Amino acid sequence: MAATLLALALALSPAVEQKRMAAEDARQGVVSDGRHLFAIDNATIAKLDPRAGSVLSRWSGDPALFRHMNSCIALKARLVCAASNYPKTPMASSVEWFDTRSMKHVASRSLGPGRGSLTWLDWHDGSWWACFANYDGKGGDAGRDHRSTTIVQYDSRFVEQGAWLLPDSVLERMAPYSSSGGVWGRDGYLYVTGHDRPELYVLKLPEAGSELLHVGTMAIPTNGQAIAWDPNEPRLLWSIERSTRSIVASRVPPVDEQAAARR
Repeated sequence: MAATLLALALALSPAVEQKRMAAEDARQGVVSDGRHLFAIDNATIAKLDPRAGSVLSRWSGDPALFRHMNSCIALKARLVCAASNYPKTPMASSVEWFDTRSMKHVASRSLGPGRGSLTWLDWHDGSWWACFANYDGKGGDAGRDHRSTTIVQYDSRFVEQGAWLLPDSVLERMAPYSSSGGVWGRDGYLYVTGHDRPELYVLKLPEAGSELLHVGTMAIPTNGQAIAWDPNEPRLLWSIERSTRSIVASRVPPVDEQAAARR
């Protein structure tokens, strides 16, 4: 059954690269607020001119406090970032807020230890959606591996509303790592990346149960890590190529609704 699901997933049309630029800080992810790009590293965020690729300003934090910034989203005049203490255990996580104009750190909320390492966070349909990654070996809590990766829905005050596991057909592509990026699309699908494969996994909520449904998989030009939609151009997705420290924009084709219905 898993092989059949994976075969259907691979039938999705690939994303097409539109633009690529160098960015020294592009180690964990990238996000766009519609005016600027922000390249994310463990304890730094660079604000970039999206046309020239030049650095306009850079926030640098204390590595003892900001050990592992994983990803950010742009929400109004703020960057909201998912952070963790990776590779320390027990795994603990926090949400960090930054002002996009001044590039100052303005707020923090500790989520503490619990489900895993917070790798991405999105605001969708009046809720926070968070991925808590688990890994095989280094950086993983005892008794857990990549199969324990969990997507959690919170209300606006971070009170848990629900939680789901990833399907086996996605987990087997991520092993021994986990999900590094995730964003909800305007089409109602959740788009998720792993750690190193050049693939985008399209998921949706189930009618019942606690496991997300795997709608399809599409090839993308970059190898996993954090992703973000462009707020001005529909279906333009920003991602990074860690090996070359590059930021890449790709056009993501619409999901085939007939293929999705067969799930």
